[in-house]
Amino acid sequence: MTETVAMHAPTVLAGLRGLEFAKGHGTGNDFVLIADAEGVRDVTDEQVAVLCDRHQGIGGDGLIRAVPSRFLPEGQALLETDPDAEWFMDYRNNDGSIAEMCGNGVRAFVHFLLDSSLAELPEGGSLRIGTRAGVKEVTRIPGGYAVDMGPWGFIHPEEAEERAVDSIVSARGLEGERPALSITMGNPHTVLALAGLDELSALPLTEIPTVHPLPPHGTNVEFVVPAEPLVHDGVGRVSMRVHERGVGETQSCGTGACAAAAAIRYWAGPAAPAQWQVSVPGGVVGVTFLPAGADGEHVILSGPATIVARGRLG
Repeated sequence: MTETVAMHAPTVLAGLRGLEFAKGHGTGNDFVLIADAEGVRDVTDEQVAVLCDRHQGIGGDGLIRAVPSRFLPEGQALLETDPDAEWFMDYRNNDGSIAEMCGNGVRAFVHFLLDSSLAELPEGGSLRIGTRAGVKEVTRIPGGYAVDMGPWGFIHPEEAEERAVDSIVSARGLEGERPALSITMGNPHTVLALAGLDELSALPLTEIPTVHPLPPHGTNVEFVVPAEPLVHDGVGRVSMRVHERGVGETQSCGTGACAAAAAIRYWAGPAAPAQWQVSVPGGVVGVTFLPAGADGEHVILSGPATIVARGRLG
């Protein structure tokens, strides 16, 4: 559908009047998407915050600008070594802050490119997409997309390898401080395991959890419950809720799902499987760990992406 959206901050959005947009999501993690094929739409932090406002804007966990890589310094640097990364996912949290990567967002981004006739991708084909966490290869699969998220790693490797935890988390609704593991997926995550689904569902994730030590640019916090039994038919299963930095709780977090699976898999030991299902409030995503290469163990994130509306700013 197409509609005209009358915004509550005409001064802030005056320069964007008439801008066409789409609204999309990946397992409930939702985004405002705009195409900027000429590289002329430099959306400000304040404009992003207004557009993503759920009551007086379009509403979204973030804003994604589809812009050719050649128009951004970060994209130009990627093109030097990967000339196929034609499109860059310029991703912003809903408070306007810049985020390095979003696993659900990159699936929605590629779906937006196809739906907007900006790219073509047959089933089984792949696109290479520029992001602030490097180039990501996205493959079209039945029912959605699979993304090579690159290698995962520990943020505090010495502590993680010595004690299997490296951080302490406290949050409203959670008794005491809980041990956690901080993992990078190109962006920072801190994962802690809870005792059961009752504890998970009772958490009021309206306030920013406290993490010590806090990674330099903040962190997303994943609250995870392993299934019982953990592995079924060779697939590990966990349930997750997440508080994303710069956003709050979201229905899903792709990089967070990867980090959660990596943490539980690490804690489970060498016999843990390579394939995982992560249940989030917005649905289920798949996480697969590939054999380690020269740059580490890559993670594949898979799941659906949907465009639910198109419109034009009034």
